[in-house]
Amino acid sequence: MTTIQQRQDEIIANIAHAAYKQPVLSNGFLFEGDVRDNFYYASYLFAASVDPTITFEGDRKEARDKAEGVFLHLLEIQDQDPASSTYGHWPLNLRPTPQEASKNTLPVELMGSLMVYFAQRYQEQLSEALRVAFDKTLRHIYDSNFYRKPLTSYGHHEAKYTAAKLIFGQRYEDAVLVQDGYESLQLTLKRVTANGMTEYGGLPWFWHWVQAFTCAWQLIQDTAIRSELARMLDYLWSERATFYLGGAWAGPHARIWPHDMPKDTNVLHDYVQYGDFKLPANMPRTEYAGFLEYKAPAQTIQTALHRSSVPVEIKRQIPKQIGQAQHENDHLHSYVYFTESFAMGGMWERIREFDNEQHRWDIAFPLDHVQGVNHAYFFHPDLEQPEGDLRHQSEYTEVLFHKQVIMATYSIPEDQPTYIKGCLPLGEWVESPNGLFGRVGNALMAVYIQQPYHREVLEDRCFVTSRGRTNAVVVECVDQANAESLGIRDVHHFAEMMKAKQPTYGANNTITYTSLSNQTLLLSGDPTKEIRKLIDGEVIDFTSYTIA
Repeated sequence: MTTIQQRQDEIIANIAHAAYKQPVLSNGFLFEGDVRDNFYYASYLFAASVDPTITFEGDRKEARDKAEGVFLHLLEIQDQDPASSTYGHWPLNLRPTPQEASKNTLPVELMGSLMVYFAQRYQEQLSEALRVAFDKTLRHIYDSNFYRKPLTSYGHHEAKYTAAKLIFGQRYEDAVLVQDGYESLQLTLKRVTANGMTEYGGLPWFWHWVQAFTCAWQLIQDTAIRSELARMLDYLWSERATFYLGGAWAGPHARIWPHDMPKDTNVLHDYVQYGDFKLPANMPRTEYAGFLEYKAPAQTIQTALHRSSVPVEIKRQIPKQIGQAQHENDHLHSYVYFTESFAMGGMWERIREFDNEQHRWDIAFPLDHVQGVNHAYFFHPDLEQPEGDLRHQSEYTEVLFHKQVIMATYSIPEDQPTYIKGCLPLGEWVESPNGLFGRVGNALMAVYIQQPYHREVLEDRCFVTSRGRTNAVVVECVDQANAESLGIRDVHHFAEMMKAKQPTYGANNTITYTSLSNQTLLLSGDPTKEIRKLIDGEVIDFTSYTIA
């Protein structure tokens, strides 16, 4: 088993190699799309160039000079005019030119604190010109006061402001700012431990929490503050471990990007912490996983890496602060059923969140158990959805989750797209007119679809579409051990057995299904009638859903 340091060195080596091969543009940068990528790739390239213990096949002096050149161009385009409304900021993308591109508030939020970390860690190896440039840039960040904002939503932006208050307050011996950051940290920790995170499963956001507070923990010298930062990081890694399955993030997400679904590729921090899957060649969000180190508590690592052979249900109550839920209440309710081979579930309530990127339900598989994508899900697309995108779900869905079964109905109005779409991992699949039956990794999956469907096998996934204004999907999974106990010999035998267990589709978009464990599930999804969700005739009991 490799150590955290070995895994970080592997990441540094891989990204440094990519940065070394990446041609420098005529404007002196490596990338135009996101200014932060220039900082991240230059950081990795510089680290590999000055550390002989890190594997690097290129010319280290050439690599170091290249990294320093990118840094100098990057620091030069910061807005350093104190009278400017964007003082201290960078452009987000560098078009039409780095000098003409409009400034954006996002880059400095995370990159600013990481710059302090980099400048301190490598201060002895930096050239005099670059050291002076960093000192000047960091002073402008401090003087810009971008982080001096009160806590209101307790989200990822404020997490980064809190870390910046501590980091810049310590660097410039600003005791008042440090105290502000400490109080913000305490209030944030109190809020999330008492109420949970509104940004549930939001990977672009979650890792910014982790990076911001890990960066502060590594830099801060005050023992009391450092102890509180450790408590925050323990909470964050406990949250991650709860929904972890071999590199996958199971359950619903407040936000997804293409690198989160239908395959987990934003996995570098998971790889550093757990190391139980192969480091992927494609690393779309390199950020600072190769530098920031905080070892999670032993029990947290145990939770993530050693799933019990006995399945468990994770029932969470989540504060509702983003958007508006369909069914008004103070909380959302998340359900995930975990086994060693798969995890499945989702969010009971529809909520229109940031950029309409709520991911409602799915089945997740460990990364190393599949070839290609590792999530399976269906949804009705929102009108705003770009062609070919597997995100942006509409509101016209009702769901029922119970153990190894997910049921979803789709009642689609006249003015909406008349189809649902789905994504399935590659595997051994058997098609029938009423559904698909497959083996994915160490699990068998039955996917019943009410209306006729079309499956297209692509390089890394199966893409499924099904037309009709009234539609439904029922999914049941069983792991290999349970399949053997049921006498299931192979996927063809499984398909024959499950074909006889078709759901019953009734009036008012009602589905009835009897699971392999002989529990009868009923979901009535007609929005013009009373919505009913029953398990063996009983309504869903949300009193068992807790904060943690």
